[in-house]
Amino acid sequence: MNIRQWPIEERPRERLLKQGAQTLSNAELLAILLGHGTRGKNSVSLARDILSQQDSLKNLFAMSFEHFSKQPGLGLAKYAQLQAALEIGKRYLQEATEKKAIVHCDKDIHAYLIAHMRNYPYEVFACLFLDSLNRIIRFEKLFYGTINHTSVHPREVVRRALYHNAASVILVHNHPSGIVSPSESDKQLTQYLTNALRLIDINVLDHFIVGDNQIISFVELGLM
Repeated sequence: MNIRQWPIEERPRERLLKQGAQTLSNAELLAILLGHGTRGKNSVSLARDILSQQDSLKNLFAMSFEHFSKQPGLGLAKYAQLQAALEIGKRYLQEATEKKAIVHCDKDIHAYLIAHMRNYPYEVFACLFLDSLNRIIRFEKLFYGTINHTSVHPREVVRRALYHNAASVILVHNHPSGIVSPSESDKQLTQYLTNALRLIDINVLDHFIVGDNQIISFVELGLM
């Protein structure tokens, strides 16, 4: 049945406007982003099919265009709409963290890092560069690796820290497996970078590992 034939109070767009976006299911929110369905299938049904095939929103947003466009009724326009929505969400989280003092348990910071790091199928190493008041100057992804390894070059980390005139740094990398337990090489890298940055009077405050919708802190684990 076409959504226009539904009772007004059941239509996703009207419910969003009246009751708020938080009252809608993932399929209903996705249906609004898609805009319309395909022949014989309304946007909500199409959204449900997509989500059932991808198993999660994470998998949906991580899809390449080639994979995405193989699904019936999906093409370049809908792919662009979803990617634009994802990027707007990331930028919203970025606004919430800019010039904000870092607190290890800060939910905004954690949400921001998870949004930026969780979808990669390979390891990515990044840094949060902070000023003397522990406010974020810049978040930069510096190195890209394989599914379980990233080559990190300390000289480049030091160079970027000096470029930003950072007083301190927080190290960040992801585990594509979703398991956030630090490896021995993670611990060794943390110590190596801590020592290298200490030589130029820049402190390493923490090292975050991002997994599948979770994040751990070396400080909170007692590893720093």
